[in-house]
Amino acid sequence: MTTRRILIATSNPGKLRDFAGAARAYGIEIACLPNFSSLPAVVEDSLTFEANACKKAEHYSRYVPGEIVLADDSGLQVDALGGGPGVHSARYAADAPHLVENNTDDQANNARLIRELRGIPPEKRTGRFICVIVAARDGQTLAEFRGAVEGIILDAPRGSNGFGYDPLFYFPPIQKAFAELTPEEKAQFSHRGAAFRKFLEWYEA
Repeated sequence: MTTRRILIATSNPGKLRDFAGAARAYGIEIACLPNFSSLPAVVEDSLTFEANACKKAEHYSRYVPGEIVLADDSGLQVDALGGGPGVHSARYAADAPHLVENNTDDQANNARLIRELRGIPPEKRTGRFICVIVAARDGQTLAEFRGAVEGIILDAPRGSNGFGYDPLFYFPPIQKAFAELTPEEKAQFSHRGAAFRKFLEWYEA
């Protein structure tokens, strides 16, 4: 069987690991877009995950004519923070996350989340990871796929795998934080895994 390859518009090693973990069972190889780091970057200034993912997928797909390119936008919504950090998840540690273009350090983002939720009881520390994947070709969106997973935000990190808020995201059905899972295990339960499986259904239809 020929290994199929899917191009992902990201340089984030954590996202590439997540996608590879989700794709392995299907005999699909995940590859970063060629020369991704040298391509003009997209400013993710939209108000929704869908809009940011569309913007990235359409932009980067223009650089590989005829190929389907995937881009995702994802983040954490915490109920006690009114749905924040949301689309600003990767820049949450900045003084004004909506004004900065560069992502802030994972540890700094986690530290701010812990501070913001200090004193909030466990039953009110509910939240969810959201992931929206957009497939585009030649600058046109082909389809969108959304995944979500509900969890509890811990008051201290657990585990050394994963990235982003994974050490603070506790998933009750398996009684583990996402950072305690292998990429394959995480793909089984995660928002990105759920969205990617929806993409595969569409891709293979």
